[in-house]
Amino acid sequence: MNIRSLTRGDGVVIGAAVVLFIASFLDYSSYDCPSGIDCSRFDSPNAWDSLGLLMSVFLAGVIGAALVVVGRTMPGRKVAGLDIGQFGVALTVFALWTAFWTILDINDAGAGLILGLLAAIVLAAAAVAAPLIPALKAPLVGAPKPAQGIQPPYGAQPGQGYGYPGAQQQPYGAQPSQGYGYPGAQPGGPQGQPAPADPAQQAQAPDQQPSQGGAAPAGDFTPFWFAVPVARPLYGEDGSPNPIAELAPGTWYLAVEQRGQGLIAQTQDGRRGVLQDTTGIQRG
Repeated sequence: MNIRSLTRGDGVVIGAAVVLFIASFLDYSSYDCPSGIDCSRFDSPNAWDSLGLLMSVFLAGVIGAALVVVGRTMPGRKVAGLDIGQFGVALTVFALWTAFWTILDINDAGAGLILGLLAAIVLAAAAVAAPLIPALKAPLVGAPKPAQGIQPPYGAQPGQGYGYPGAQQQPYGAQPSQGYGYPGAQPGGPQGQPAPADPAQQAQAPDQQPSQGGAAPAGDFTPFWFAVPVARPLYGEDGSPNPIAELAPGTWYLAVEQRGQGLIAQTQDGRRGVLQDTTGIQRG
């Protein structure tokens, strides 16, 4: 489960679900105590005293919010053939529908039912609008760049190496400047002058260098960190049409291999898949 894939809309959903759960313990109806009668021995009922109200409004909304969040962090999961996130959105709308007609049916609605209706409105609105409104699609928790002192994967040197976050990089697809240490370039001398090279190596050099404007051969691919500008699906390496994860903005992922125009990316929990849309990605 990737917590960093949660958005601000998911945060609103979680907050509204918490308020809805608290409202279930408050009185859902109120009454005026007649004069001369000791009403202290009467307890006002809450949602837990009415199973139908509890399950159809309060717990339905909380369960729906949980399914929305799980569907966001673990995309591709289904319930009875439906996407788990869509099923959760339907539950939140059902909770709002029931709360609205319940409060109209009760003459003296208590604090629990009023607060529950307000929470159900916010919950359903956030669940429906979170994937549509850009402000709600922003990541809830930003991911800092990997620390310079941490050893990166695949044997790269800490804080160094092409593609490591924090190193000066060029946009994805651009050719790095050829110089000392670049594959196919001639190593320079002490003052940066080209050192004499063997004629046989010079003859092989054009074959070793990638063509200008093209992608480097798979054998010369160097893993690098990247971030996506918007949420994008990550598909399985077996070519399955269903996404196995969703890459969220503000999170750094590791590109471990290039496959055609796409990249083989690895998430924080170790899952690997194909990122088919690489336009606008930010290299670390």
